[in-house]
Amino acid sequence: MYRLFSWEHSYFSGKARAYLRFKSRMGALGPGFEDILATPELIMGLLIPRSGSPAVPQLEAPDGSWIQDSSEIIDYCEAAHPEAGVIPEIQRPRQRLAAYLIELLADEWLVVPAFWERWYFSEDGREPNHLAFNEQQWGAVLAAGAPGNLRREAGGNFFRDMFGIHESRSNPRGVYAGLQHLGVNEQTEPAWQASQHRILQRLETHFAQHDYLLGGALSLADFGLLGPLYAHLYRDAVSGFALRTHFPLVCEWVERSVGEGCLNARSYGQKLYSLGDNGELVGRSANGDDGAWLPDDALAETLLPVLAVFFEEMWPVLVDALDHLTAYVASDQHEAGGELPGKTFTATPGFEALQTGNGALTQDFELGGVKGRRMVVPYHAWMLGRLQAAIAPCLEADDGKQSLNELLAGFPRGSELLELPRLLAGCTVRKEGGLLYSAQT
Repeated sequence: MYRLFSWEHSYFSGKARAYLRFKSRMGALGPGFEDILATPELIMGLLIPRSGSPAVPQLEAPDGSWIQDSSEIIDYCEAAHPEAGVIPEIQRPRQRLAAYLIELLADEWLVVPAFWERWYFSEDGREPNHLAFNEQQWGAVLAAGAPGNLRREAGGNFFRDMFGIHESRSNPRGVYAGLQHLGVNEQTEPAWQASQHRILQRLETHFAQHDYLLGGALSLADFGLLGPLYAHLYRDAVSGFALRTHFPLVCEWVERSVGEGCLNARSYGQKLYSLGDNGELVGRSANGDDGAWLPDDALAETLLPVLAVFFEEMWPVLVDALDHLTAYVASDQHEAGGELPGKTFTATPGFEALQTGNGALTQDFELGGVKGRRMVVPYHAWMLGRLQAAIAPCLEADDGKQSLNELLAGFPRGSELLELPRLLAGCTVRKEGGLLYSAQT
């Protein structure tokens, strides 16, 4: 059986767990999986020795293979268990590209306002405030099995000692420092929140007509979007109340996509029943769009504004980050094939001088007309390389290339996405467990 090491309140655990639940429910995950709470004992004694990273989720396969990173977990399981696939095949180039773009937007852009939402409303003096809830859910990991009061105490002590939660503005540490490294300060906070609300409003419009992002069935896009929307925006107390109040259809989609305890939300494969002429139960699919992705590689008109956010906000930052990473890799500060900063919410230890202030791995950015500065994250180059590898077969056929060209022409700078081989040429990133390295010459 697969073993998923995760936390319920973890951003990327929600993505991986929902995916594994879906594959298991469809009978497409071989022996199934066990969800294991990643306690400090397991992190120190098992996860770090196996992957080099304490981050969750991590997956142990039945053959002993160890996979760290939610995207790699999905890639590994899709290759091993292609039944009930969640990644559109190369004959569906538009849907395939859209799935990867939304995953990238959710993983590496929405992560900023989602983390901000959790920790802003945990600061001293904020009203409403959900610090107590977060102390409890973190304490459930840090002091697993202890009485409730001791679990909450463990969470509170951790926030004080590691995050400096009571001096978050004057001496930010941990996740508060990480938010600053990712471009959050008092000037940019409103712009990040506005970006999140813009996406949520567009999703609310989409889910008014479709059960899932690509139509009537789950895809990589849905699981990616669960990263920010499940643990941080749906489960956390203050943000969860706001989400239920203002975006009820998004909440319904969260429940439907998580696939547990969601009878009213019509999870995939669920049936609705009517009574026949003789009073017998007559079942029909509870999902719209015939329970399938839209036919003929179509994308719903309501999905295009969601994709537009990627090109309007994230894509210019990604392109600029690739330029900075290329310059750094070619400089005397880096040796070809050497380690790069990892996937983290703060500047990677040992790389702080590069990823903070005006370091070589920092960049200016603009969001909603507000300017800021943030660290360059080499993991983004790895994700873009993965995306490029996924769409490359689509571009080999004339009709696939034409279809993607026509789609991308509708977005600002969209056509640049097909120039990824050139953009990545000087900053190819390879991944080994939880560590990142530049390409070897």
